[in-house]
Amino acid sequence: MDEERTEAWWARRAWALLSAVRERAPLVQCITNLVSLDIAANALTAAGASPAMLHCLREIPDFTPRCDAVYINVGTLSEDWLPSMRAAASADRPWVLDPVAVAASGFRMEACLQLLALRPAVVRGNASEILALASSSDSSSSSFKGVDSSHDSGEALQAAKALARSSGAVVAVSGAVDFITDGEQVVSASNGVPMMQKITATGCAVTALIAAFVGADPSDALAAAACALAIFGLAGEIGMESAKGPASLRMHLIDALYGLDEQTVTSGVKIALVP
Repeated sequence: MDEERTEAWWARRAWALLSAVRERAPLVQCITNLVSLDIAANALTAAGASPAMLHCLREIPDFTPRCDAVYINVGTLSEDWLPSMRAAASADRPWVLDPVAVAASGFRMEACLQLLALRPAVVRGNASEILALASSSDSSSSSFKGVDSSHDSGEALQAAKALARSSGAVVAVSGAVDFITDGEQVVSASNGVPMMQKITATGCAVTALIAAFVGADPSDALAAAACALAIFGLAGEIGMESAKGPASLRMHLIDALYGLDEQTVTSGVKIALVP
C-alpha cells in the first residue's frame, strides 16, 4: 500500500466516504430480494444515496449505464429476474453481489457462479455463504441454515481470500467481526450489536450501502466495503441506545445513519488491518 493504513487513517477514510455519498448522492440500482426492498432503499436514502429498485430487463439498457453502482441480491431468486441480474452486471458499472443462501439449491449456486464470472467489485455474505461459494458446494451440507450462518466469520477467512484471488473481487464476510479482503490484505470491521441479526435483511441493507460507497469512489473497493460495514454497524450501536427490541432498533438504526457526524464517525468506527 502507498501509505500506512492505521486506525486513524481508517477513521478519516470512513468519514470521507460517507461525506462523498452525501455530496454526490450516487444512483444505486438495486436488484434485490423482495424482503429487503424497503430496508435497503431506506438505508441508502438515509446515508445520502439515491436508490432505484429497478429490475425490468427491458429497462436495463437505458437505465443501468446511468447508475453509479449496481447492487444484486439473490435472496428471492427467480428465473424471471436472473436475466436482468446478468444484464445489469454486464453494463460496465461497478457492482456488488450478495449471494444469499447460495447453497440452498443447484440453481442458486449456478446463478451465483454465473454472476461471479461477471466480476463484481465486492462480494458480501455471511461465513456459510462465502464458504459455500468459494468451494462451489451444494445443499448436501448438513450445516446449511438458509440465510443464517452456521459458521463464525473467522472460519471463512481463508476461503474469502481464495475467492477474492480467483474472482478479482473484494470479499467481505459478515459476522460478529466482519473481515474484508482483496486476497492479500485483510481488514476487520468490529462495529455492530447482536440484535441487528434479529432484523430481517440488515445484511442486505449493508450490502446496498457498500454499493453506494463503491459508487461514490470506485477506486478502492476494499476501503468502500470496510467503511460501509463499520458505519452501518456504528449506526446500529447508536440505535441500540434507544431501542427496546428489533422493530425499534430498525427505526433508530436508520435515524442514526442519517444523523452521523464527523466526530461520531471518526471516534466510533472500529476498522483495523489484520496482520
